[in-house]
Amino acid sequence: MPSQQTFPVQFSDNRRCYRSGSVPGFTLSLLLVSVLSAYASLSEAAPAPAAAVEKVKPYLGWARGRLLVAPRAGLTAGEFDKALLKQRGRKKAFIQRLNAHVVELPSGADEVAAMNELRKNRKFKYVELDVAVAHAGSVTDPAFGNSWALPKIGATSAWDQANGTGVTIAILDTGVDATHPDLAANMVPGWNVYDNTADTADVHGHGTTVAGTAAAVANNAAGSAGVAYGAKIMPIRISSPDGYAYWSTVANGIYWAADHGAKVANISFNGISGSATVQSAADYMRSKGGVVVVAAGNSGAEEAIAAHNSLMTVSATDSSDARAGFSSYGAYVDIAAPGVGIYTTTRGGGYGNASGTSFSSPVVAATAALMLSANKTLPPSEIDRILKSTALDLGTAGADVYFGSGRVNAVAAVNAAKALAGSDTQSPTVAITAPTGGRINAIVPIDMTYSDNVGVARIELYANSTKIITDTAGPFAFAWDTATVADGSYTLTVRAYDVAGNQSTSAPVSVTVANDTIAPVISSFNLTEGMKMSNPQAISASATDNQSVAKMSLTINGKEMAIAYGSSISYTLSTSTRTNRNRSRISKSSTTTTAPTSYSIVVKATDKAGNTASKSATVYQ
Repeated sequence: MPSQQTFPVQFSDNRRCYRSGSVPGFTLSLLLVSVLSAYASLSEAAPAPAAAVEKVKPYLGWARGRLLVAPRAGLTAGEFDKALLKQRGRKKAFIQRLNAHVVELPSGADEVAAMNELRKNRKFKYVELDVAVAHAGSVTDPAFGNSWALPKIGATSAWDQANGTGVTIAILDTGVDATHPDLAANMVPGWNVYDNTADTADVHGHGTTVAGTAAAVANNAAGSAGVAYGAKIMPIRISSPDGYAYWSTVANGIYWAADHGAKVANISFNGISGSATVQSAADYMRSKGGVVVVAAGNSGAEEAIAAHNSLMTVSATDSSDARAGFSSYGAYVDIAAPGVGIYTTTRGGGYGNASGTSFSSPVVAATAALMLSANKTLPPSEIDRILKSTALDLGTAGADVYFGSGRVNAVAAVNAAKALAGSDTQSPTVAITAPTGGRINAIVPIDMTYSDNVGVARIELYANSTKIITDTAGPFAFAWDTATVADGSYTLTVRAYDVAGNQSTSAPVSVTVANDTIAPVISSFNLTEGMKMSNPQAISASATDNQSVAKMSLTINGKEMAIAYGSSISYTLSTSTRTNRNRSRISKSSTTTTAPTSYSIVVKATDKAGNTASKSATVYQ
């Protein structure tokens, strides 16, 4: 593999995708594996069968000179730019719905080093390389004439209940041949996020094979049929003409699909599951009731990728329900599906036999479409649960790294989906995990945990019941600039909403904003050290502050005797009785005692930030 390869990426003025600029190429290096937090190694497995696809590394490299950076909600543009200064980064493009930026680094910059430094700054939700990924399949053996996969997963029986009608599947790929006779009737308008145009023609061929697997037309005397032959196909081109895509174009494609009516998105590319940017986009689609299905990849090896609830990751099986030798595997695999010798459409109006997890993924995506066709109220969490619970368990009993929960069973999944009915009435759960209380100042990161049966659509931050920040793009996190409010005590809560409008509020967290570091000054105190007090003795004191004095207190011999909310305090001490003449502080039932011969008297002033100053005097009887 060469050390570098030109990979031009076009940007656009349209905020739907990018504003402007270009990147000359991407860095190709196995070092990528060590800098992606989700990956541990790229080990090799036994060679794939000759009829299968060539094993492909999940990551090809990353875009030279750029990073993907998501600021916390509430961080101002100025503070964001300031946080990039150390790495001399500047905003180059903007993924609007995800509130994520493509950041351009200076020529010759080390993208990995810059990423690691920026990740230390808690003003950001995440920072990652803009990784280049390849599709997860290829077309072979064009003479193959029928598909074994449809009866294998029970699709023909599932069609008695649903065929995908009323559901749109977004195919995020190299484009789709919309003139293909087995696809044309199911096509709806899509978008080219790579060039930022409406031209979604297939520039490579891969996308057309994926689309046919999912939703080729049935009963038209041509070819075969897709798993959800009644579903609509929304083509979203995310790749260059060479078939390579970036995490940024993948995320843009998901966002576009979610906002234009797709309820299922399929992404048949290697290395998708490990991206925070893609996960954020998938969270957004789930908040709108949709699901995102992705290929596990074709490395033939175990990948140390963490599972993510918003991505349904699919490995490949053959006609004997064995793991395809090329299929990647690991803890991130949720389910398996046929991926060897899948009969499907090819660019230019033809048909062929395709192999790869690229074709396992649309089998599961189309099964999800069948389920939604049978029950349009089905939330994403139920789609996940049903797909897994109805799958045919393979390999080790229970979920495993090769097959996830098992091989997809379309008829069982559709029957289970149809048996469920009703609307979403379940509220999200949400809690503040940081800060947990105490004094805070400057820009404060506010972290949360949250969940919902469908998906959290937005979270609002409240201070003393006043809404101050709203975040509409997961992963949800805030940056509260406490300089915009007065110092003092605040009760923080967060309120989470799902797409159905259900809401819940977190438990409160009490904090003290303390941006002011200047302590008050005791400006007057009528007692002096060693003086002989009168009987009774009037005590008075006052204080000043650069902002304001919040409270004054007075203690005698270690006991607090009076509090005043303001900048002055007064009190009368009698040497013949311990009874406080301030009846709000000492009970009327206090008894007369012999007074001590000396009294240690301390006055203390506190401002709203909690800064304090005190002055004391010991006086005698």
